[in-house]
Amino acid sequence: MTALTLSTAAAPGLRADAIVIGVAKGANGPSVAPGAEAVDKAYDGRLAGVLETLGASGAEGEVTKLPAPSGFKAPVVVAVGLGAEPEKDTGFEAEALRRAAGAAARALAGAKKAAFALPLTDAADAGVVAEGVLLGAYSFDAYKESAKETKPAKGNGNGKAPLAEAALLGGKPRDKAYKAAIERAAAVAEELNRARDLVNTPPNDLNPEAFAAVAQAAAKEHGIKVQVLDEKALTKGGYGGILGVGAGSASGPRLVKLSYTSPKAKKSLAFVGKGITYDSGGISLKPAGHNETMKCDMAGAAAVFAAVVAAARLGLEVNVTGWLALAENMPSGSATRPGDVLRMYSGKTVEVLNTDAEGRLVLADALWAASLEKPDAIIDVATLTGAMMLALGSRTYGIMANDDAFRSAVHEAAEESGEPAWPMPLPEHLRKGMDSPTADIANMGERMGGGLVAGLFLREFVGEGITWAHLDIAGPAFNEGGPFGYTPKGGTGTAVRTLVRVAERVALGDLG
Repeated sequence: MTALTLSTAAAPGLRADAIVIGVAKGANGPSVAPGAEAVDKAYDGRLAGVLETLGASGAEGEVTKLPAPSGFKAPVVVAVGLGAEPEKDTGFEAEALRRAAGAAARALAGAKKAAFALPLTDAADAGVVAEGVLLGAYSFDAYKESAKETKPAKGNGNGKAPLAEAALLGGKPRDKAYKAAIERAAAVAEELNRARDLVNTPPNDLNPEAFAAVAQAAAKEHGIKVQVLDEKALTKGGYGGILGVGAGSASGPRLVKLSYTSPKAKKSLAFVGKGITYDSGGISLKPAGHNETMKCDMAGAAAVFAAVVAAARLGLEVNVTGWLALAENMPSGSATRPGDVLRMYSGKTVEVLNTDAEGRLVLADALWAASLEKPDAIIDVATLTGAMMLALGSRTYGIMANDDAFRSAVHEAAEESGEPAWPMPLPEHLRKGMDSPTADIANMGERMGGGLVAGLFLREFVGEGITWAHLDIAGPAFNEGGPFGYTPKGGTGTAVRTLVRVAERVALGDLG
């Protein structure tokens, strides 16, 4: 991962491959953002005009490269758009800084060192820029022969290694708050990028057993307790949902429990992740064009895994348990059929009307397992429904909950983290559509409002009196378009930062 340093050096005398500055979109054209005063002075105060001549406007994510002025030890200046100029006496929003840093880091693939002279008003800004750099520099090239010629193996897709080092100008190397902000950014970004790696790994290399092995290795490294239930243990325990979904695959399902505990913790959280390592739809087979990216159907479990490890690395004063419900959904002679009835871990029976509504089945067992430990709150994360994508698009995830205040608190944590999310309802009238003449409940209900129906189904498997929220990340978990800001093509690591922020706020006693 890109190395981070804080520097008080002046931009002209710093040895680097590039100096990164911010440009805002003003009413009368682009304007140079704070932090780049020395660079602007070297252009005789005419840098904004030069950038405008080159076509720059200061729009968010816009990257313009130009030769550095005479006397600079760096040969290139990289101007990155921050979006609209902030109002008087207010700094740039955190997400604008994060996205600008990410766009610049991605544009500097192949460089050994870059100095970031973006606006830093305090330690929080330094952490945000650091996070943007580390997330923006990410790429997944592990399976490309061309990338093997570079060090490290993961480049940017064209044979260039990621930016090796980023120096944050205006930072305070000896300031405890600045150092803590950088360390937090590094821990969260590294784990988020690990989640991206998992999502991007082809399903022939990441089945439930392999995912469980990755979790076991990370748990050992970071002092996290881990328990893995294989098919035999799941059968003995009566986990009918996970077993039913995995029944058609040659790769058996797993339920992984990761437990991070703090001796100073006063509260406990449980995170539950959907981990379908490949989703063919099962007997209710997906049509062509809908299954090519279904390696991403374990993004919820990847997010939960990353969040628990990040909480451990940060030493948060809250107990966090992660449950990874792992299975591969395949059609075969042994696969669950539409019309079958599964007896879940909770004892409830479910009539399976559609085997492609499988995520809610593995989550149901994991939610009940988490509930038995009586945590203060449970949050599940899942690429659950296409309906949520229709409702909120490809960059925003939905939040449902059995408690309005908790739903609002999770939404606030998402906003603080820079993850677009939106609170959604759980309308009671939609529950009737899942009534079954054969079982306690069916795994399908009304087609309209399908994302909300799925949330209502999950609610049935949350223990009584336990606060719970459901994050449907089907839209933003996998970016099929081009990269933007600090978001790459492919796995995005959505929800990791929200979960970490929730854990931080619970540790501080200020969540809801």
